[in-house]
Amino acid sequence: MPVHVVSKRRGSAWLTKNHPDALVLDVTSKGPSPWVRLSPFYPHGDIPVPFTPNTTGASVEGIWQALKVFEHADVDPTKLHVTTMTGLKRTVRRHGPVQGHRTGLEGTTLLQYEDARRRIYLPTYRWVLETRAATEIATLRDLTAEQEVVLLDYTTNGDVTDLRTPLSHAALVAQHLRSETGFVEQPDHDRHGQGR
Repeated sequence: MPVHVVSKRRGSAWLTKNHPDALVLDVTSKGPSPWVRLSPFYPHGDIPVPFTPNTTGASVEGIWQALKVFEHADVDPTKLHVTTMTGLKRTVRRHGPVQGHRTGLEGTTLLQYEDARRRIYLPTYRWVLETRAATEIATLRDLTAEQEVVLLDYTTNGDVTDLRTPLSHAALVAQHLRSETGFVEQPDHDRHGQGR
């Protein structure tokens, strides 16, 4: 059965009209248990930080924000330890324009947006889906075999090359469910290319 990704802003009337028989699951940080565990903000803990041996973070979003570099601020390791699902964002308003994402807390290379998505965000989120949220993914596979499922997220962009809007983790989950190999393209280290 199909898996759809819909903006949470659409509202219940739109969902009832367009997906009347679907099971609707909110997979955002405001969603109910157990689906909140699919949010990149969820503090699973012990998530390996890319390019940083022997270092882990509490959440995917915490790792993404920790490695972000701004005009007036470098990496922020404190974001790795945030477990409240709040206070994770680092903004251009406070720190100036984004310069890129550092290849590890002590890395010397800055990855541009698309490359950072491929080499930091996607592998980290996939690791969570395959380890920390494996039970929820297995349950979703069973549910989608029986009925139409709608995953709610704030954005719906599942295209890593579309840099205009942040990636939707719900779209990544849907891709993961549809594919035997998951959603993540293996990092191409020959490619060189602020959201996620």
